[in-house]
Amino acid sequence: MTPLLDTLMPMHLQIDHKGRITHAGPTLAKLRPDRDLRGVCLFDLFEVLRPRAIDRVSALRAQAGGKLQLRFAQPPKTALNGVLAPLGAASVLNLSFRMPVQDGVSDYALSAKDFAATDLTVDMLYLIEAKTAAMDASQRLNSRLQGAKIAAEERAFTDTLTGLKNRRAMNNILPRLVENGIEFSLMHLDLDHFKAINDTMGHAAGDHVLQEVARIMAGLTREEDTAFRIGGDEFLLIFQGMTDRGKLQSVAGRLLSRLEQPIRFKGKPCHVSASIGIARSVDYGKPDPARMMADADAALYFSKRSGRARLHFHAAG
Repeated sequence: MTPLLDTLMPMHLQIDHKGRITHAGPTLAKLRPDRDLRGVCLFDLFEVLRPRAIDRVSALRAQAGGKLQLRFAQPPKTALNGVLAPLGAASVLNLSFRMPVQDGVSDYALSAKDFAATDLTVDMLYLIEAKTAAMDASQRLNSRLQGAKIAAEERAFTDTLTGLKNRRAMNNILPRLVENGIEFSLMHLDLDHFKAINDTMGHAAGDHVLQEVARIMAGLTREEDTAFRIGGDEFLLIFQGMTDRGKLQSVAGRLLSRLEQPIRFKGKPCHVSASIGIARSVDYGKPDPARMMADADAALYFSKRSGRARLHFHAAG
């Protein structure tokens, strides 16, 4: 009889007339692996929650065939459902996990083979496993889609030739700085003599020069600054939190000096310089990105008219 019950009801207990456990099914034994349940009083192992006030075998047998709710008296206090059937003077108590079943299965590292083949718990475990697999697949897909979205947005804000931010990114960043009340400066830079390089050495040489200019700008600015390519040979630097004329002049001076050094392409020197115009947010009662860009542009062309390879600040007021 016992092997049969172990197969059909692996979570059962056999109880004698005094309430002592004489046998525990193999799965139930796994729930208390450090304790031999034989000889243990049922009411020392479990608390009977419903019906209430059951602490004797006679009262328990009176509930034969009805649903019982129990939990282990010692941690982990796993909640169980049960049904009792008399077997002569003895009794058989068959148990199952209360919902959610997966918690009990996880707590005791059980698998489908720990349950009877006809137990609905097995079907539920398969459903849970299938749902988990589907959710994992969905999360992986969402992660890939999110990664693709971020990559697409990054490409949309990046100049493909130089790797700098583009005009679209600039139009996104400038209003946020104004809205957040952050002081900043714009440094508009245009290359001098760049057209001559394209005309005499070809567009590959021109592209190389633009890439080197981008590298130089990145190397001479801080982490919180942002460099943009906003046109063919036009660049912009946003200096977040930097409005001091002396510091801006120092950075611009280093840029002018560095860009006057020849940039080599296939062993041949490419000569360019740069003209710079600067506008600072502190020179405006309420900074307006469009006006600041126009003022930085005007200051840049003043530098060009003054002889190129120069910098000029937009006059406040």
